[in-house]
Amino acid sequence: MTPLYPLKFQPILKDKIWGGQKLQQLLHKSTSSTKAGESWEISDVEGDTSIVANGPLKGTSLKTLMDTYTSDLMGAKNFRQFGNKFPLLIKFIDAKQDLSVQLHPNDKLAKARHNSFGKTEMWYVVQADPASNLIVGFNQEMTPELYVKHLEDKTLQSILNFDAVKAGDTYFIEVGRIHAIGAGVLLAEIQQTSDITYRVYDWDRVDAEGNERELHNDIALEAFDFDMPDNYRVQYTQDPNVPTELVSCPYFTTNVIEVTEPISKKNTHDSFMIYMCVEGTASMEVDGTITEFSMGETILIPACIETFSISSNHAKLLEVYI
Repeated sequence: MTPLYPLKFQPILKDKIWGGQKLQQLLHKSTSSTKAGESWEISDVEGDTSIVANGPLKGTSLKTLMDTYTSDLMGAKNFRQFGNKFPLLIKFIDAKQDLSVQLHPNDKLAKARHNSFGKTEMWYVVQADPASNLIVGFNQEMTPELYVKHLEDKTLQSILNFDAVKAGDTYFIEVGRIHAIGAGVLLAEIQQTSDITYRVYDWDRVDAEGNERELHNDIALEAFDFDMPDNYRVQYTQDPNVPTELVSCPYFTTNVIEVTEPISKKNTHDSFMIYMCVEGTASMEVDGTITEFSMGETILIPACIETFSISSNHAKLLEVYI
């Protein structure tokens, strides 16, 4: 059996009505589309399984890797919990236009309705045009009755919270919280493996045939949590060459590391580790073999690789594990 090594995957590019060209221009994704909205970096969503892009296992699907290497890839605790279902979906998203206002159901509701995981997620802003924003939560105390009134009166915009953002800003989007990515934002998204989204408002947009996009207001109300605290903005202070925790929840932990010199790493998490390069270029060494990666690339370190090093003069990496 081929020994495991740091794995890159072929990006799965998704055109979207709101997409643009930053995935190509800033993150060097191979596409000529002017509507490229998402690059799925690591995915085990049904019908969109990632394929290895580097080394001896090139061409192998993530699903086959999990079947073959089990806990060596996943970590023992992850394999016990998730089996051969990869628990995270890793993306870059380019919003040239506003995304629809949406929310996601929790695990219990998603399991009952869709036989799926819920969709807890986080955002790390990679680049933002001037005056661009994210929508997260409401700008006032909210009740189901007041929300429905604004929905019926078509005044939903007036109760949404708009945050101006810049590169490095980080948001934790728990299930049940209303949110949308605003025009001009390029971000990294880390989430549970789920593609269940309830759209509640789409800015009254119509497609080329004059049709509005489907909304899910009939089923979305039950998914809301109207009593959530406003704790979605992640506050952090970063020191170079050490991991700074951004989010730690039952579904994933994400750190940011600013690399300016060689760093020795030891994986003590009994989990795969994922590195997303969000700025600069870096190299990773495992047993004398070096893997280069640059802004817009993502690497998966199998759980069985316990020691490795990362080198760069200047890079920012998101480090993700369970």
